Amino acid sequence: MSSLSTSAAGVHKSEYRFRCIGCGDLSNAAGQDFRCAHCGDLLEIAYSNLKEVTPDAAKLKFLWRERRASQKPVDLSGVWRFRDLLPALDDEHDAITLREGNTPLYELPRCSRSAGVERLFAKHQGMNPTGSFKDAGMTVAATFARKAGFRWVACASTGNTSASMAAYAARGNMRSLVLVPEGKISWSKLSQALDYGAVTCQLRTDFDGCLKLLQELVRRAPVYQLNSINPFRLEGQKTLAIELLEQLDWQVPDHIIVPGGNLGNSSAIGKALREMRELGLISRLPKLSVIQAEGANALVRTLREAGGKHLISVPAETRATAIRIGNPASWKKAVNVIESTGGACEQVSEIEISAAKAEIGAEGIGCEPASAVTLAGLKKMVKQAFVKHDETVVLVLTGNLLKDPDFTIEFHRGEMFPEAGELRSLRHPPVVLDAKLDAITRMLEKAEKS
Repeated sequence: MSSLSTSAAGVHKSEYRFRCIGCGDLSNAAGQDFRCAHCGDLLEIAYSNLKEVTPDAAKLKFLWRERRASQKPVDLSGVWRFRDLLPALDDEHDAITLREGNTPLYELPRCSRSAGVERLFAKHQGMNPTGSFKDAGMTVAATFARKAGFRWVACASTGNTSASMAAYAARGNMRSLVLVPEGKISWSKLSQALDYGAVTCQLRTDFDGCLKLLQELVRRAPVYQLNSINPFRLEGQKTLAIELLEQLDWQVPDHIIVPGGNLGNSSAIGKALREMRELGLISRLPKLSVIQAEGANALVRTLREAGGKHLISVPAETRATAIRIGNPASWKKAVNVIESTGGACEQVSEIEISAAKAEIGAEGIGCEPASAVTLAGLKKMVKQAFVKHDETVVLVLTGNLLKDPDFTIEFHRGEMFPEAGELRSLRHPPVVLDAKLDAITRMLEKAEKS
C-alpha cells in the first residue's frame, strides 16, 4: 500500500490488511469466502497506521465538514466523504457511487413519549438511493470488486442486499447474480434487482441455504461475493456511525439500537465507534444494542443459552423479511460489540413489531418492518430499566417504508392480527364512500371526534 496524499493536504492513505477475528492472523489478501486460512473465522479490515497518517480529531472534523461544500463525486457521497477511515483508492474517480449516505437524523417526539425516554432520534438509512442501509457498504465493496478485476458480483439476499448490489453493479458496469429464497422476499425488493438488470434465481430454500450455495459458488467460479461477510461492506457501513456523531455535533448518545439480521450492521457500527474513540473523535462509547424478531432470534439465544460462546441457529420465521435469518454470519462480531459497549440483545413479537412500525409511521417518516424492532425493543429495555428515562437514544432505521407495502396495507386493513385489540387505535384503514360531498364531510366530523 502506498502513502500518496489525497485531495486534502496532510492527509495520507492508511495501510490495511485482513485480520482474522478469531486467531488474529494478518494477511495481505483474502479468499473469496473471506475466511481465515488458518482457523476458518471471518476476516475484518485492520489499519496498521491509522493514527500515524490521520490528522488530529479537530482537523478531521473540519475536513469532513469542508467536503460537504465540494461537488466532487467522492465528496457528494456520505460514505466516501469519510474516506480517511476507509481502504484507500488509487484514484478517487474509481469509486462507484450513487451519492449514498447523507441520510437524515430525525427526532421522534411521539415515539419518545410512548417509549418513555427524554430524547429519541432515528437515523434513517432507508433514505439511501436504493432504500436501505446496504448502499453504504455496497459502494465500497463494489468499488473494490471492480478494482480487483471481477466482471461478476453475487449475493444471497432477503431483498435489500440484492437491490443494492444490483444497482451498484449496474452503475459500475458489472454483472450481478442474486440468490433469494422463493416466497420469502418482498416483491417490492425483488423488483429493484430485476430493474437493475440482475440475474435473479429464486431458490427453494431459506436465506441460509442461499448463502451456503453462494459460498460454494465463489470457490469455483470468478464471482465476487458481496454479502456482509465481505469486510469491505462493513467498512462502508461503519460510516453511518461517523455521520451520526457528526449530526449530533459529536455529542455521544447513551444508546444506539439496531435491528439484528445477519449482524453485519451492528458489527460495522461497533468498529466505527472503536476507531472514532481511538482517534479522539469521541471520548466514550455509547451502548450498542441489537433487537431481533422472536421468530429469528439466533443472537438472543446464543447470548442467553450459550453465553455467546457458540452460535445457536434457529429456523427463522418472521414477517420482518429483512431480518429473517436463522444462521447469522457475523454473530461473533456482534457479540463482541455488545459486550465491549455494555449493550444488550432483546427480542420482540410480531405484534410488537407491527405496533412500533405504525408508531414510527405516525411520526411521518415510516420504515420497513425490520426497522421497527428497534422501537419495540427500546420499550422493553425501558421497562427493564436498562435504558433510563433521562437518556438519549438513537434508533437505526435500516429500510424504507416502501420496501414492504403489503405488510403496511394488511396491517391497516386489519387483515394482520385482527383479534389484537391493542392495535385498533394504530390502524388507519381506507374508507369507501359514495362520491358525495355530504359523505366526505360526515367522515371528517367523525374523524375529528375520534
